[in-house]
Amino acid sequence: MLRITDIVGLLTRYKNRSVLPYDLSAFPYPSAFYKLIGKILSMKFNLQKASTVVAGLLSSSSVVQAQCPDFTTYSASPQGNPSNGTLGLPFMRPAPACRTFNSTAVEKVIDDMKARLKDPDVARLFENTFSNTLDTTVRYYNQTENLAFIITGDITAQWLRDTANQFAHYRSLLSIDPDLATLVKAVINNEARYITQYPYCGAFQPPPESGLAPSLNGYAVDVIVNPPVDNQTVFECKYEIDSLCGFLKLSTSYYNETKDDSILNDNWFSAIDQIIQVINNQSQGSWDENFNFISYYNWTGSAGSLSPAVNNGGNGEPKAYTGMVGTHHRPSDDLSTFAFLTPANAMLSVELTNLALMLDDAGQGADISQSAKEWSSRINESIWANTLVDDIFAYETNGYGGRYVMDDANVPSLLSLPYLGFLEKDNPSYVATRKLLLSRNNPYYASGQNFSGIGGPHIDAWNPWPMSQISAIFGTDADEEILESLYLIVNNTDGLGLIHESVSIYNQSDFTRTWFAWANSYFAEMILDLAERKPELIFNDPVSYVPGQ
Repeated sequence: MLRITDIVGLLTRYKNRSVLPYDLSAFPYPSAFYKLIGKILSMKFNLQKASTVVAGLLSSSSVVQAQCPDFTTYSASPQGNPSNGTLGLPFMRPAPACRTFNSTAVEKVIDDMKARLKDPDVARLFENTFSNTLDTTVRYYNQTENLAFIITGDITAQWLRDTANQFAHYRSLLSIDPDLATLVKAVINNEARYITQYPYCGAFQPPPESGLAPSLNGYAVDVIVNPPVDNQTVFECKYEIDSLCGFLKLSTSYYNETKDDSILNDNWFSAIDQIIQVINNQSQGSWDENFNFISYYNWTGSAGSLSPAVNNGGNGEPKAYTGMVGTHHRPSDDLSTFAFLTPANAMLSVELTNLALMLDDAGQGADISQSAKEWSSRINESIWANTLVDDIFAYETNGYGGRYVMDDANVPSLLSLPYLGFLEKDNPSYVATRKLLLSRNNPYYASGQNFSGIGGPHIDAWNPWPMSQISAIFGTDADEEILESLYLIVNNTDGLGLIHESVSIYNQSDFTRTWFAWANSYFAEMILDLAERKPELIFNDPVSYVPGQ
């Protein structure tokens, strides 16, 4: 039961602020409580009058007094009423008082889509997934501080890559929902601060302003990283170039929708300077003219570490200069076999172009824009010159002729090249590569009686990821292929109505992660893509739908 002394205490603590942080661990109350206090603060009542108002509201509000379940536990079993579809998928959204952020624009999209989707199970899965990032992952948000901390789901850490993808499907709403836009702006500002300090790291602890305690990551214990990191700020420092791409993607998406150039502050430009420095350093070959081994990043797992060591004393596999940018780890957080990851470089080329276009439009950072254009062109040319043999893209290369032909489910992937904006779906090289990837010729493609797709070594070879089937849909205009992939996903949630990380080809009830916000967002983004591109496949009518239009 809430006490008036609790309310007075919070009002006193935050009397000089216009909003409250979404720090749901510091106090055992749902988000509605904080919103209630925030509204009173915005009304500028005195403390005595405010306490009286709150007391009256609490006396008639059982919702505010509700206890909010941990979503890791909540998502592990069916919750609300089943859909009217064949699968009877459950309603898996928290109660409104327990949602970590609310958006009327998001609710309108859900209502619009539910009214038009012809399959009740697809409608229910969209309803659960489209809202999941805002419902469950806004761990901390303070508008005044311009800081937000977004967790990836069942892991209390903010991944740069995951966060960009968790918000990608809200892009078209940023121009019509200023509160949502302000949240994204705070995410960008927080990430800029992370990157400025630790540009080689991809996952981070809560900002100190949040009051949230850092999490212990067993896989970062006994790992030596150079440049050194502080595990009070860094959750894990695996160097993955796509993490930096994620920050660029979120920044340019926000600007393009809002035209708000206030994100281009000193903090943001410091992060961009670090990104350009990483690109310069990691594009170099491993050996100088005197056979000194050149390395700007080192990851070494010491004795007892749960994380495997990077080859060659933590410095990675040797690479020769090609014009691409090397990386030590993949988007899956697994070690790269060869340094030049084709899809990550494809994403980097696209996002550097987007960065330059944004800066040009804003009339800022002319030198950075020029550098971004040059690097984008150089990387693009190198991909076509160095990774393609017989119309097949290699997943990884090393500049010495080494090629690894495979794909991993995590985006950026070869299968997701059209989604990334690197090429068109009908590009002959993509069509040929796609055919190989979705076959036995890809060592990480697996097919069973109920599920099939591409996986990766992060779990194992026989656990493909639903994410790969989402990428497959983005990569084709063939109706039969789209529907086949769509229902492989819809039919394999184990009755839980959310998208899992991976699913076994031997037993569809054997899966990983019931709460994986990135996968949920990616699925919802794909459904919205079909709503615009192929409405006749999923709607009762053939009229396209675009949120916000």
